Amino acid sequence: MRIIRGKYKGRHVPTPVGFKARPTTDFAKEGLFNILENVYVDFEAEPTALDLFAGTGSIGLELASRGCGKVISVEKDFKHWQFLTRVQKELQVEEWLPLKGDVFKYLHTYQERLSKNASSEQSFKFDIIFADPPYALENLKEIPDAAIPLLAEEGVMILEHGGNYDFSQHPYFVDHRNYGSVNFSFFRIEKH
Repeated sequence: MRIIRGKYKGRHVPTPVGFKARPTTDFAKEGLFNILENVYVDFEAEPTALDLFAGTGSIGLELASRGCGKVISVEKDFKHWQFLTRVQKELQVEEWLPLKGDVFKYLHTYQERLSKNASSEQSFKFDIIFADPPYALENLKEIPDAAIPLLAEEGVMILEHGGNYDFSQHPYFVDHRNYGSVNFSFFRIEKH
C-alpha cells in the first residue's frame, strides 16, 4: 500500500500476508482523489472525514496525508484494526483515529449522539464520508441512507462498489465514476 500525495507521500505500508481486505487500487484511488480535489473538497480547509470498512487504511491515510483535520476509520475485523492502530503509531498520524466496530452500529450510535448533542465538539458532521464495504455485503444498498445523516451540508459521500449496483435514483446521488472493476457513487447534500 502506497500513499500517493500529501505529507506522507511515498510512504509504503506493507500489509500482512493473508490480509482479507481488498484495498482500493492505486489507479482508482488516484482517480478518486483527483475528483475530490478538483470538484468536491478543499483540503486546505482541513475537512473532517469518516472512513467506513477501513480495511488496510489506505483511504484514511490518504485523507490524513492530504490535509484532513480529523479522520475516523471504522473497521470490524480485529486483525485489521490492530494493523491500522500499529500503522497509525508507526507513522505518527495524529489526525487519524482507527476504531474497532461494526459500521452500521457506529453510524446508528453516532446519529443518536448528533441528535442529542448538536453543538458538542465530540459530535460533528463529516465533510467527507468514504465507504468501501465488501462487494458481496448483503445490506450494501443501505449504506447511503445510514451514512448520509452524518454528512455535513456541501459534504460528499463516496461509496465504492461493484458494477452490479446502480444508485442513480437515490435522492442525494450526484455522480458515478468507474475505474475498471471499481465503481464510485457520489452523494451530496446541496446547500439550500
